[in-house]
Amino acid sequence: MTSSSRASLSSRASLSSRAKRGICTLLLLAAQPAIAVGQEPDSVRVKLFERRDIWTAAAFVAGTAAMFPLDRHVARQIRDSALIENHALEQTANVIGFLGSYGPFLIGGGMYVVGRVAERPRLAHLAVHGLESAIFGAAATGVIKAALGRARPSVAGHDNPRDFALFRGLRSDDYQAFPSGHATMAFSIASAVTLELEGWYPRSAWIVGPILYGGATLVGLSRMYEDKHWASDVVMGAAIGTFAGLKTVRFTHTRAGNRLDRWLLGDDALVQLRVLPGADGSLRFAAFTPW
Repeated sequence: MTSSSRASLSSRASLSSRAKRGICTLLLLAAQPAIAVGQEPDSVRVKLFERRDIWTAAAFVAGTAAMFPLDRHVARQIRDSALIENHALEQTANVIGFLGSYGPFLIGGGMYVVGRVAERPRLAHLAVHGLESAIFGAAATGVIKAALGRARPSVAGHDNPRDFALFRGLRSDDYQAFPSGHATMAFSIASAVTLELEGWYPRSAWIVGPILYGGATLVGLSRMYEDKHWASDVVMGAAIGTFAGLKTVRFTHTRAGNRLDRWLLGDDALVQLRVLPGADGSLRFAAFTPW
């Protein structure tokens, strides 16, 4: 074999070796993201807040601002003497208003206990994520209430919807009108539950959504009927609640294995709930820690 032939074979072997190394490197690089995702699901993050959220928030603020000129008129209409003297309507408003205060916590707490005891994880998830959104929405609303100090219609009179004073809300509940905490609570539950159910049963949103959002709207109207809020208070409360619900569900579904879900919903939850048989054949409810 001539020296030129040996050189040619050596060159080809070198090229072949480089090609193999290059292919192996590409395969390893291509496989690396899959390995990372499979081993460390928490390392994959989807943005919780996006640029379009700014526009959504701006639309909510604009909608609230558009309601300010109507506050006086709406307050007078909804406090019409014929409506106020309707005893059945008054009782209905009280019941509906309960769904925007302690009601969600009682109902959600019951759903969580049943879901954990009966081993119905979706029911427990629904309860926890709905309550989380309500708490986050209530926290945001509470800060705004204290800072802006808007007088309630029953205090300011129906002709003075622009009665704001900085940090006056820290002084008294009479000056915590804006935004409506009841509306925030109701809409946060409505948005979280609707979005959660839509993920499991896509067609359910068309049925559940109108029912829940319609009920939340009635909660806001009941607060106006009771002379506790202006129309703009309810609109802003609905905006905050809806936003809180959507972001809570998005967070829980894009942060796999987040700590709060592990504590409340995982197999290693801080408190385990069970129904255990007694010695006499009866059943008893038990709560215990797994450690």
